[in-house]
Amino acid sequence: MLILHLNVKYCHASASGNIPRLTVNLGRKVEEKLPSTYRVQFNYRAVATEPGYFQVKLDADTGPMSTRDYRILLEATSIAGSRTFLHLTYSYSYGIAGRIAMKGYLATLGRGKVGFTTARDPSTGQTESIGGVRGLVERNTMRYYLAIDAYLSTLSIPPNRRVDQRLANWFDATEQYSRQLHEVDRDAYMDMKHNEYQRQQIVQ
Repeated sequence: MLILHLNVKYCHASASGNIPRLTVNLGRKVEEKLPSTYRVQFNYRAVATEPGYFQVKLDADTGPMSTRDYRILLEATSIAGSRTFLHLTYSYSYGIAGRIAMKGYLATLGRGKVGFTTARDPSTGQTESIGGVRGLVERNTMRYYLAIDAYLSTLSIPPNRRVDQRLANWFDATEQYSRQLHEVDRDAYMDMKHNEYQRQQIVQ
């Protein structure tokens, strides 16, 4: 599921001793070699795996650009009408280097990008989509939600068709929110992700 996201360049589950681990490489929204990406090692813990409810946690002490204390929680519970309520939260801390990098991004590549929440601009009186760090978090949250949805939507098709269909579903879903989520064209995304998926199989 994670490899569908533009910034995820590699993802591999393994075990070190009795501790399940998830290795994730993060990078830019274009194709790049693994040594130029940032590797994050998450500890994986299944807190609850009961009929009708599950909760899993991912923790990492350090990440790219002086970020640290990553905490990701995913839980789901069944509700009426054969439906499922899904809850995803994540947080992290960052130091001076991370703060500088964030300001640099928001002043250049991230300038003009917006999230999904709207707010009234007191200087103009107009309602506008929120930008800044909040907008960035909202965009990433939506990308991960759409990745979960794209993954689940293919479980009923033959395994040899799932990867291509998941990639197509994820890209098509993000284009429904093109103002917030559009970054690359479809061919560039599909080519990049096919190559990253193949590389992931070889590296493993």
